[in-house]
Formats: sequence, C-alpha cells, structure tokens
Amino acid sequence: MTKSEPVLLIGVGYMGIEFAKVLKAQKRNFIAIGRGEKSADEFIKQTDHPVITGGLDSYLSQNPNTSDTAIVAISEEQLGSATIKLLNAGVKNILVEKPAGLDFEDVKKVAKLAKLNKAKVFVGYNRRFYASVEKANEIIKKDGGILSMHFDFTEAVSRIIPLVRAKGVKENWFLQNSTHVIDMAFFLAGNPKKMVCFTKDKLDWHKPAIFTGSGITEKGVLFSYHSDWKSAGRWAVEIMTPKHKLFFIPLEKLRIQDWGSFQVNDVNLNDKIDTDFKAGIYKEVESFSGKRENLCTIEEQVSNLKYYEKILKGQTL
Repeated sequence: MTKSEPVLLIGVGYMGIEFAKVLKAQKRNFIAIGRGEKSADEFIKQTDHPVITGGLDSYLSQNPNTSDTAIVAISEEQLGSATIKLLNAGVKNILVEKPAGLDFEDVKKVAKLAKLNKAKVFVGYNRRFYASVEKANEIIKKDGGILSMHFDFTEAVSRIIPLVRAKGVKENWFLQNSTHVIDMAFFLAGNPKKMVCFTKDKLDWHKPAIFTGSGITEKGVLFSYHSDWKSAGRWAVEIMTPKHKLFFIPLEKLRIQDWGSFQVNDVNLNDKIDTDFKAGIYKEVESFSGKRENLCTIEEQVSNLKYYEKILKGQTL
C-alpha cells in the first residue's frame, strides 16, 4: 500500500472514526464508505473527511475497478460479508476488524475465499501493537524468555447486557471480544501445544460463563487461564520471566515486580501514540501499510480457531 493509493475505509461508526484519525495522521489517501446519513454526519464532524453513503454494495456497483486496499471497520455481524464482497470485487489487501466474521464458520469462509483469490487478509488484533506489549517483549528478550503465564478474559457483563447488537453478536461474544486477550497472551508466549480446558454454567445470552484451563505452548511456556463472567473481574495478562513478573492490568499499562522483591512498580512507556489515538491502532495501520510485521493473518486466525474452540467448549487439545 502506497501513500498515493486510496484505502477503502468501510464503516464510519466508532471504529471507522478511529481508523480515519490514524489514516489522516499518516497522510494516507482514503475513501470513507458508510450507509446512513446520521453516522456519516458524525464521522464528518469528528474527522473533517467526506463520506460516500449508500453502503458497500452501492459503492462497488458504481466503482467496479476499485482500490486494491481496504480497511473493514463495520459492525460485528457484517465483518465477514463485507470482506467477502471486497474479495469478490478484486481487492487484494484487507485489514478487517477482529475476529473477521460473526462466528467460526464466517471466519473460515473469508479465509477460503482469500486463498482462492490470492489475497492478503489481516485481522485487527490491535493489542499486539500496544506500547505495553512492545516494552514487555524487550524485557522478556533481555531476561531470556518466558517461564510461565496466566491470563484472565473475564467480561464486564453488566456493561454488555444493555448493549444493542445484531442477532448472534452477544451469543458469539467470546470470539467477538474475549479473543483480544487470548490472542495477546499467545502472541507473547507462543501458541498452545497441549491444553486442558474446563467450562461451567451459562448466561441468558452466552454459554458457557466460567472458563478455566492450563497447558504448555510451543515455546515451552506453562500457562493457565481463568474467566468467570458471573463474578467480578477484568482482562489481565501476567508474564513470569527468570528475573521479573510482568502485569498487564489494564492491558494498555505495564507493571513490573523484580525477583526477590514484593514491590510492584509502573513501567514507563513510550505510549504517546496510544494515548493520542485508540491504543494499538496507529502502529497496526503502520504495519499494514509497510512490512506487515506482527499482524494476524487470516490463515493464522483460522489456525487459532481450534484453540478458541477448545477453550469455549471445554475440550482437551
């Protein structure tokens, strides 16, 4: 993707606005495509950038020879269908918001078509690009690697219940949202080689509600996880090295405990980009525009689905 090549920005809601802010800051030429006038008006107000309304179908029918590059920041239930429409229109480079589809099968359909069309599709797990993760990787490398890890993907159910979402979104909330934490954890420590998973209970709109498990990654890192959506809690990742314990609570921040000490201190981060823009998005788009390092490919996402399915269903890998 060159600076002169227009990027199709699909979606002008909250995430569309956040991507637009980054594209403008990086001086990228882009075409914003939305559906309704209300969201378009707010987008223009927030970004001072025009919007083509009428939706993606209308745009593609009027512009058959469209751009080669797109960012899909549309609502959750439309991520897969919008990406498939772009692939069918000949778009070869796509960054789609996580998890790249409504459910497991939707994601697999995107991957199958991307392979058939020889297109590059990347999934927007922006936490890989946090300043906290970047700094932690520096510490981990210096310390000689990770010994063990624990993570928690407990969801704030009291905040989710009032949300108005399309059918299927809340029912797939684990894939839609919790995988942010799991992707970040395994991005740091390596993918599971062996894993034992347990689940229990349910909510009115999601099954299961309680998750726990443990295993070992391909890098030899022992790990455990726990998540109880019926109790209090929050997202967290803890990394143990030979010299330190690292805490991501919240994930945007990093705290450190030295070996032999009970004291836990904040780590100074070079995180101005993460505070000026939605955290992780600036470097994610920068990577998509350049060498594409650390991005989650659609092929990797499909491979990761087997881990997500085991955790969701309480199965042994």
